Amino acid sequence: MRKATTWVLSLGLLLGLAACDDNQVYDKNQELDKAVWTVQEKPTFEFEIADTTQRYDIYFNVRNESMYGYYNLYVKHTLLDPSNKRVSQLLHQMLLMDPQTGEPRGQGSGDIFDHQFLALRGQQFRQPGTYKVVLEQYMRQDQLPGIMAVGVRVVKAAQ
Repeated sequence: MRKATTWVLSLGLLLGLAACDDNQVYDKNQELDKAVWTVQEKPTFEFEIADTTQRYDIYFNVRNESMYGYYNLYVKHTLLDPSNKRVSQLLHQMLLMDPQTGEPRGQGSGDIFDHQFLALRGQQFRQPGTYKVVLEQYMRQDQLPGIMAVGVRVVKAAQ
């Protein structure tokens, strides 16, 4: 029950903050079944870009349980343009806990923590249309317990 209450409060807070942001283009999270991210699971996020003169910052959202077994998380992203051509593909290391103390980073209470990592700064999109970001866990483990959800947030970059 405590996890459910914390989840609802965190989700409400994030939605409230997102609703106030005029620069936000897209923000969506995908829950992972039983808080386990399998290698086969590649969450895909689609968003519309209309203004190709604007630069955008792309963030990755991660929600983890405190029982997650590592201090970091490796995630590979693939960004695809409207014709499904690869725009970029990078491996990201995200620090979910302090490597020396083991203390959780991010926002949260109890045993659930939310993180937002700037993954792509000042991304330029060359054509309008629907873009996709595909996320893959890259921890060399078929099943990665303790990761509850992942997501993508796209905002207009500061000029």
